[in-house]
Amino acid sequence: MAEFEKSISFDGRDIRLTVGLLAPQAGGSVLIQSGDTTVLVTATRSAAREGVDFLPLTVDYEERLYAAGRIPGGIMRREGRPPEKAILTSRLIDRPLRPLFPSWLRDDLQVVALTMSMDEQVPPDVLAVTGASIATLIAQIPFNGPMAAVRVGLVGDDFIINPTYAEIEAGDLDLIVAGSPDGVIMVEAGANQLPERDIIEAIDFGYEAVRDLIQAQLDLLDELGLKLVQEAPPEPDQTLENYIRDRANQEIKKILAQF
Repeated sequence: MAEFEKSISFDGRDIRLTVGLLAPQAGGSVLIQSGDTTVLVTATRSAAREGVDFLPLTVDYEERLYAAGRIPGGIMRREGRPPEKAILTSRLIDRPLRPLFPSWLRDDLQVVALTMSMDEQVPPDVLAVTGASIATLIAQIPFNGPMAAVRVGLVGDDFIINPTYAEIEAGDLDLIVAGSPDGVIMVEAGANQLPERDIIEAIDFGYEAVRDLIQAQLDLLDELGLKLVQEAPPEPDQTLENYIRDRANQEIKKILAQF
């Protein structure tokens, strides 16, 4: 796939999408950047395994010390185990992503978000959530998306889309809202005793930005010559139904005939 870039702006803060630059062997990949914070998100699909009766989706968010310009010192120069923040971010990506896959899908899916650089101003977590949707769409995996996420802050009386760490610290609200074209999927928030009406306004404010990101993803697909994938579900296995029908059908009819 040829390299392609697209940008979307919120109050002068750009989110830049770059496709086709890195991870060409993945089913779909995107570099999503805001400020100097850059996250590489990939999505890969393999064939279904025998005997799997659930969606084997793995979401992994990985932070690297080099993203902040640090190299581990001492004898051990390898990265350590994932910190708690990385585990929670993996779950943050998973929660709005998983419900959008068809209920019949049984293929192994892996979504990996790797923080390439951090400027210590823009949090990478909501970028990774939106990037997961874009990578899934590019990988042509059946998906009832697009999906996107933004963070909403409140400084004074003004809501802010994707505030910096300093604005989050100075404000009274840290809310993440994720949604699809059908509505809000997930809300996660911490607040300093805000009234309910402010929380509702923040969700509505954030969802408007989510809709803009969703439209940007649809425009990106058109420019790449791709479409939303709609696959027919496989024929269900009738073995169990036939087994029960053969052994219980006549008995059930006898019982019902008594009424």
